[in-house]
Amino acid sequence: MTETTLESVGRLRDAVAATEFSTNPTAEAEARAVVAQIDDYILPRLAHIDAPLLAVVGGSTGSGKSTLVNALVGRQVSTSGVIRPTTRQPVLVSHPSDSAWFHSTRVLPGLAREQGEPGANPSATSLRLVSTESISPGLALLDAPDFDSIDDRNRALASQLLAAADLWVFVTTPSRYADQLVWNFLHDAAGRDIEVIVVLNRVDEDALATVPDDLRRMMTEAGLGDATMFTVPDAGQVEDLLPAALVNPLRTHLDHLAADAAARRTMAAKTVLGALGSVNKRVEALADTRQRQEEFAGMLGDALDETYASARRHVIDATSDGNLLRQEVLQRWQDFVGTSDAFRTIERWYSAALDAIGSFFTGRPAPVREVETEIEAGLHAVIVDAAETAATRSWSHLGSVAPELRAAAHPGLAHASPGIDEIAARLVRDWQAGLVETIQSTAGDKRMKARIMSLGLNVVTVALMLIVFASTAGLTGGEIAIAGGSAVVGQKLLETVFGEEAVRRMAARAREDLDERTTALLDAERARYWDITDELTAGTSAGELLDAAASAERDVRTQTGEA
Repeated sequence: MTETTLESVGRLRDAVAATEFSTNPTAEAEARAVVAQIDDYILPRLAHIDAPLLAVVGGSTGSGKSTLVNALVGRQVSTSGVIRPTTRQPVLVSHPSDSAWFHSTRVLPGLAREQGEPGANPSATSLRLVSTESISPGLALLDAPDFDSIDDRNRALASQLLAAADLWVFVTTPSRYADQLVWNFLHDAAGRDIEVIVVLNRVDEDALATVPDDLRRMMTEAGLGDATMFTVPDAGQVEDLLPAALVNPLRTHLDHLAADAAARRTMAAKTVLGALGSVNKRVEALADTRQRQEEFAGMLGDALDETYASARRHVIDATSDGNLLRQEVLQRWQDFVGTSDAFRTIERWYSAALDAIGSFFTGRPAPVREVETEIEAGLHAVIVDAAETAATRSWSHLGSVAPELRAAAHPGLAHASPGIDEIAARLVRDWQAGLVETIQSTAGDKRMKARIMSLGLNVVTVALMLIVFASTAGLTGGEIAIAGGSAVVGQKLLETVFGEEAVRRMAARAREDLDERTTALLDAERARYWDITDELTAGTSAGELLDAAASAERDVRTQTGEA
């Protein structure tokens, strides 16, 4: 195979390995199994298409496959027994000339190797290697654990070994040949287009009359009509090895296959292409699962976005319609500068307001500072409440649609950030500092600056805040009319200093600045949830999976002449 083909299959392998299924353990296990098949079989076989074939002998408990392997080899290389599972440790038997290939990690790289006598380590899951000249070069036999073992590890190992096979030798008996589990594996074989040899073992005279024909019928219906089938008569109680005559037809068939290099290459190419086709079907299913996960991540993200967008709208509404200005706040302001109805001209009003301010500074308490403090406290409370409400609603929504994600998330997400009070306070301070900068930058000539100094910068700042919080979307002038005209008083006060158009711009800029700062704060609060949705979209995307699978299959078909 060319480097391009190996690279494209390697990219498929890496794409599957990098796919995240954070809420679906079944899909995670399936992805690992796909990666294992690519590592254990497809990549090694593509890199060495002429390497010896691996025939995996599989079957259900008590089918006699270990006894069959021993008979084919001519000596006991695999331990058989009557206690389930009857085969535990996988045993690979090869000719000495093929030992280097099967001893290397290019075949079943994830399995540890060992050598030793049969039964020396019966509970091991490592691969025991046996080298003997009694088996033909070019083809090795692997006695796999029972695929219906009561031991979960043995069943998983049996499936892994079968996935790494060039050839499957399925051993069954008249009493087990119709078992659904047997056919699950045989249907898998048909789907992979792998070469299959079915051995009907321990057939007595009564079964011989009906079972082979029925088994052949079932194989044809399953798409395995071209598979080779052998019947091994029941030899009764055997103390040592089965009589050679009983397994000679099967041994001869395997020997001929091992001796024909062209036939081996054809079988290997057919099997690897079938294996890749099967892998790609599994990848397509994984891509479907991944696509649903990505769509769910999008819907969850949209819901969280809307929750925090709603919090932002709440802050805007609460700071735009006068609700932030409680009656006692407005009363202090009215006590301070009066109402617009008290003055017939702006200049007369300005002089009277200036006198009132002066009297406050010289002898009476300064309620303007109280007004400013009350407004600050109200704005702070609105922002904190919006952040806290958004967090509570987000946490509740997460629990209703993805409880497993919420269980794994930090419980602190149920509330706003621990430092939200100070964060909001800093926002208010920074916004007020921005107001001061706006006022100072707008005061261009000496006359304006003098009037600001005569009124006091804090008075002008409070007046600007009143306009912002008593208007909607920055509206000013005659569009403001709340609480006995208090905001109008602030409006007139600033117009006396800056002019109507300048005040309109100042109020709009102040409103915009507050919205920007609030949005930034709530965006930061929303960002705490990104880890949850990012987990759902991390790794390979569904589209990337499908592209990698299509590219790998196209290249392999081209190289095997099946394009």
